[in-house]
Amino acid sequence: MEGTIRIKLVRSPICTPEKHKRIVKGLGLRKLNQVVERPDSPVFRGMVKKVPHLLEVVE
Repeated sequence: MEGTIRIKLVRSPICTPEKHKRIVKGLGLRKLNQVVERPDSPVFRGMVKKVPHLLEVVE
């Protein structure tokens, strides 16, 4: 595994359950198409897996 993963917000969390909004906020994403770098750990991989319809892992 590499050191970091790049996560991009591709869909708005406006009409999603509160849990999904908290996950997106917890990743540090605020705007559409914003990309953040996070450590490549099971914690962040799990967060991405919870809302795959909103996020994209950028290579």
